[in-house]
Amino acid sequence: MPIARVTRRVHFSAGHRLHNPALSDETNRDTYGLCNNPGGHGHNYDLEVTVEGEVDPVTGYVLDLKRIKRLLEATVLSEVDHANLNTDVDWLDGVIPTAENLAVAIWGRLENGLPGMNLVSVRLWETERNSVEYRGE
Repeated sequence: MPIARVTRRVHFSAGHRLHNPALSDETNRDTYGLCNNPGGHGHNYDLEVTVEGEVDPVTGYVLDLKRIKRLLEATVLSEVDHANLNTDVDWLDGVIPTAENLAVAIWGRLENGLPGMNLVSVRLWETERNSVEYRGE
């Protein structure tokens, strides 16, 4: 059977503040700049999830991409869309909500959600120019 990769892209909006309580206010400001604003700020994120598997000879699919969409809606989007990532999302409690940490946390939410599929990558676009990719390393 041929192996192929498929990707689903979804969108969500969320607010956050980048701040490490273990660092001084001055170090936080120097490290995170405007992203350390006590009032927070927001992003319109795009999230891409790529899985790999055998192409089914009957359907021609690796999997129906609606399965990834439903998994994302149930385990990620329902909790992060229009949320404050610092205070509203239990599975981010104690996590500095950088794009890097979000990608890793999202991977953790998805890695066992599609039996028979190999989760290849989670790519999170924070802006149209800035993204992070996590591959479960």
